Formats: sequence, structure tokens, C-alpha cells
Amino acid sequence: MIKPRQVALILLAAGRSRRFNDGDKLAEPFLDKPLAFHVVTALEKIPFLARIAVVSNTVLDFAALGYEVVRNPDPSLGQARSLCHGVEAAREVGADAVLIALADMPRVTAAHIYRMFDAANGTATVVASSNGVHPTPPALIGSDHYDALLALEGDEGARELILAGRHVVTSPAELVDIDTQEDLAELRALYGLPTDGK
Repeated sequence: MIKPRQVALILLAAGRSRRFNDGDKLAEPFLDKPLAFHVVTALEKIPFLARIAVVSNTVLDFAALGYEVVRNPDPSLGQARSLCHGVEAAREVGADAVLIALADMPRVTAAHIYRMFDAANGTATVVASSNGVHPTPPALIGSDHYDALLALEGDEGARELILAGRHVVTSPAELVDIDTQEDLAELRALYGLPTDGK
């Protein structure tokens, strides 16, 4: 088992949002806060060793919420580059593992993350979330795999590593990933907020 105090949370918030088409996706309002702050709030009570936000062109202030902010100067190089920046920061603080979360997944819960910790097995850990069909972030990856993570390129991220790991199944609704304006509109509609103040 890995305890949260051994783990650095890496929040990936540096995507180019190409499929969203307009504006700063992470700052879009959803319920009472910007989209990206929902996962921040959900995980705020988990006692991580460190919290690292990898950002590029967002107006959101993650530092004010207790995150070390690492800038990805060239998000066009893909998600793997953002992940590398986060892993390097996690290695510097001596984290035994990283929990990789996406800022555009607003329905992730702390309960699910604790189930992932329960499934972990030390620094060799690779535990991913799953909707019962395919694995996805959030993912918990031990320090034995840092070199492999740092060697990744493009938009694949840690997909191959995650496919070979353990998978903790949760509701597909919890793993909703907001990529497009339509995705956000559908999520708002679930809450009876088709315009969300716009």
C-alpha cells in the first residue's frame, strides 16, 4: 500500500483545448466555480506530500490553492511533455509515487482516489481508473516507473503503462472528461444548468 503522504498529486492543466474551440476551458463556469477547480476541491482533504499543477495558458491561480505551479512552455508537444514536467517536480520532492489527475475531469471523488491507494503496492505501483471498459486517469504510478514516464512523447501519455496495470472500476459518470463545448453543455444539463449563467 502507498499512503497519500508519500505521493505527489500532478494535476495536468496545460492542454491546448483544441476541441473546445473557444476560450479557457478550465476557467469555464460549472456550478459554483471554474471547471478545473472541481477536482481541486474534491481532492483538497487528501494529505498529499505535494500538489503540482502543470499549466500553460490558463488564467486560473492554482498557486493560491496550495499548488506548486509548473509551466509547460510548449503544450503543442503533447500531454506527455506536461506529464514529464510534473514527474520531474515530484522526483525533486522525493515522492514515492505520483497521482496523475486531469483538470477537465470535474466529477472525480476522493473516495475513488482512496480506493486506488488501497490497490497500490509500493513503488512498483501502476493503478488506473476504469469505467469498466477501458482505463483512464486518474492514475497512481510508483517511482519505479519515473524514467519510463520521463521518456514519453506526444499525446499518448502513460497509456501503455496504464493498460498493463491494475484497474479500479468506478461509475462512468465519475470519469467524465470535458473535451468539447458539447461535453460541457451535456454536463450542465445534468444539473439543470443548460446555460450556467451565460
